[in-house]
This record gives sequence, structure tokens and C-alpha cells, in this order.
Amino acid sequence: MQGFNQFQRTPSDILKQVFLSKNIISRLILINTAVFLIVTIVSTLTWLFTGNSAWVVSPLGRWLALPSNMGTLALRPWTIITYMFLHEGFFHLFFNMILLYFGGIIFQEYLSSVKLLWTYLIGGISGAVFFVLAFNVFPVFEDVSSQAMALGASASVLAIVVAISTYVPDYTVHLFLFGRIKLKYLALVMILIDVLSIQSGNAGGHIAHLGGALWGFLYAFYLKKGNDLYGSFPKIKFPKFSWGGKTDKFSTSRPASGRPMNDDEYNKRRHASQAEIDKILDKISVSGYSSLSKEEKELLFKSSNKN
Repeated sequence: MQGFNQFQRTPSDILKQVFLSKNIISRLILINTAVFLIVTIVSTLTWLFTGNSAWVVSPLGRWLALPSNMGTLALRPWTIITYMFLHEGFFHLFFNMILLYFGGIIFQEYLSSVKLLWTYLIGGISGAVFFVLAFNVFPVFEDVSSQAMALGASASVLAIVVAISTYVPDYTVHLFLFGRIKLKYLALVMILIDVLSIQSGNAGGHIAHLGGALWGFLYAFYLKKGNDLYGSFPKIKFPKFSWGGKTDKFSTSRPASGRPMNDDEYNKRRHASQAEIDKILDKISVSGYSSLSKEEKELLFKSSNKN
């Protein structure tokens, strides 16, 4: 029989945690994944009905990807934002979201979810600026500048990783095959790889990554000096999502039937309690402790006394 206090996470619980948690990381992953699925489905339908298959970017992707041509960019100004949510390869999406998830978790240990969101957005914009400037300034790109496009969340994700690496440089993570490594060295390796890879292909992508990394560094550098560059920025709220309806409140009291709870019932109620606590903690990270209701404060107090 399973231990009374043991709680095992099911695949459904993991998916909820990654995609449907009430935090910025999950919302960003959900948006990126949704855009990937929509673009892929539209691209597949276009191919089925017309036989046309774009070699690099699908027809819908072209309206979302960032063009390096200034004239085209002027006609599609939204692409400076949409490109950082666009992926047209599964592994491109997968590795970016993995890095976003784990980098974002460390980021939120020390900084708020609002700061993470703004770092993602402005890091992506910084990468876009680097990309467009490079293809319009350096002669080596003259022959391809009219057709080049950028897409992917890499600049935004690298901005988050570099920002938290600058803010807590000695934070240690454990990497498979490499062992324990400090964040500052991990960030330096990632930047070095991009610098050394500019000539090996996808030059625009690697240059955009460096733009995101630069913003991440500058933001954290000034933040450590007491200057929050996001101080006057408005708060952005994503719509709320639910999975399977309203969650029951946690209670370990005996059910009305009079019979004791079995392990499954206890685990279900414990999971419901954790979902409530996560919601309260997310609210604190965005609006502060003072924004909590009396009931939320009581629930948080009771939970802390049990741990």
C-alpha cells in the first residue's frame, strides 16, 4: 500500500504544471506551442490543397516572421513581436521551451513573474533590432537582406537566462554529463557558441541571440545597482485558464459519509490544496502580499504551519 503522505505526479499533473499553471512561464509556453500547432496545421492544409510547400517558412509563417528588409518590416510592424512566438520546427520549439521552463524557474526564485515577462518581450525586441540592423549594415548580407527572416524565441529565452545569470552568477545547476556548473559559466558558454557560430550558418539567428543576451545582461546589471528599468512599465495579465473545471478546496477531515479517506482521495485533495497555494503565490509575485484576501492569507498561514 502507498504511504499516507506519498504523492506521485501523473503525466496529466506534469502537463498541467507546464502548460496550465497560473504563472507567466506556463502562459508563454502555451502561447508558443499554440502558435506552432496553428501554423503547422495551416501549412499542412495549404500543402494538401495546393501542393505548395515552402522550403524554409510556410505562407502563414511569413506573416509572423521578422523580415530584415526595412520596407517589408514597415508593412508588417507586428512581426517584431510575433516572431518571438513562432517556431516551424518541433525540436526548435522543444529546446527553446525546455530552456525557458528551467531558466524561468530560477529567474522567478529571485525576481517576479512580471519582470520575467518584460525580459522575454524586450529581449526578443532587442534581438529583432540586432537582426534587422546587421542585415542592413554589414555588406556580407547584401545579397540576402531582401529575403531573410527571423523566427523563434531564442533571443527572448537567452535574455532570461543571461539576466538571471548576471543577477545570481554563482547559482549552481546540475547538467547531465557535465555535472555542477555555475550559471555565469553556462551563460558565457551559450554566448560564445553564438559568436563562434555566426559564420557556420543561420547568421541572423545567432546575431539575434546576442541582442537578447545583451538586454538580459544590461537589465540585471542595472537592477543590481538598484535601478529597475521596468519600474514604470505597466503590468500585463494573461487570461485565466482552467483544466477540468473548478478545483475543490483541500480538507483532511472525514467525509460526510463517515468513512475514512483512502490514499486516492487524500492525494486528490492534497493536489487541490497545492493548486490553491500555487495560485496564491503567483498572486503575491505579481501584486504583493497585501493584495491577498483574508481567506487567502489564512490558507497560506495554515499551509506554512503544516510544513
